Amino acid sequence: MRNVLAMSFGGLTPSYYARQLFFGALFAAFFIYMKSRAPLGLDFATVAISVVSTLLYPYSRFVYESAVGFIMGRNVFFVNALFMLAVKFFTMFVCWFLAIFIAPLGLLYLYWHHSRQPSN
Repeated sequence: MRNVLAMSFGGLTPSYYARQLFFGALFAAFFIYMKSRAPLGLDFATVAISVVSTLLYPYSRFVYESAVGFIMGRNVFFVNALFMLAVKFFTMFVCWFLAIFIAPLGLLYLYWHHSRQPSN
């Protein structure tokens, strides 16, 4: 069981995971702040979902970036920077918000990828 967890959850590089975790934490902080300002206030479920989404966000983002990389290839597009930032922010938010559904695909791929590599 430990091997399965190491091959899936440990499949991303630490620098990539830390970078994506930072952005996921920003979304969680914003989401929790906005929910705390709502008339009904903050509840445990909101905090729990935010924490789970933040921890799974790097794997969700990995799936998104892999899919876009596969579709786009090595093409380069020149677009307005503000438009690109808006699109990037939107895709990051969607990946964070749907991380609980998207991340299992990334975890399965990472497990499959690392299980096929010869062990030392």
